[in-house]
Amino acid sequence: METGSTRTEESAPGEPVWTGLPPGLLRMRRLLLVVWLGLLTIAVGLLLALFAGPGWAAFALLPPALAAWGWHMLGRNWRSWRYAERADDLLISRGVLWREETVVPYGRMQLVEVTSGPLERHFGLASVQLHTAAAATDACIPGLDPGEAERLRDRLTELGEARSAGL
Repeated sequence: METGSTRTEESAPGEPVWTGLPPGLLRMRRLLLVVWLGLLTIAVGLLLALFAGPGWAAFALLPPALAAWGWHMLGRNWRSWRYAERADDLLISRGVLWREETVVPYGRMQLVEVTSGPLERHFGLASVQLHTAAAATDACIPGLDPGEAERLRDRLTELGEARSAGL
């Protein structure tokens, strides 16, 4: 079973302290997977049974198999997301097969937004969107607790203003 937002301790001097995403994001994504593939299973089963015959309705077992695979993959993806606040920049790491690590210097941040759509609000989640001068370095941290998202926004904004004032 997955645990809550994890914070790992520094293992060596200079190493960042990584923070994982809370489990609410994983629960929301898995619920969406089950709902959509459940509806697809029912629709495929009914349509095949009505128009192609009962033997063909066995193909309705493909979406549940896809759901089982997706359940596992969503867990792996969720565990791969983490972020670390360092002295001069924010690190965001994600990815299972293709690992991607984004470094956003505080002085380059122009806008830090907290967003939360209707489904995210229902699950008590928010995302932090970082905008920089170069669009290629824009970054997002999804699925945070709203309090943590607001704390991170305020801290990043404060650090960004302090660093950009020195330019």
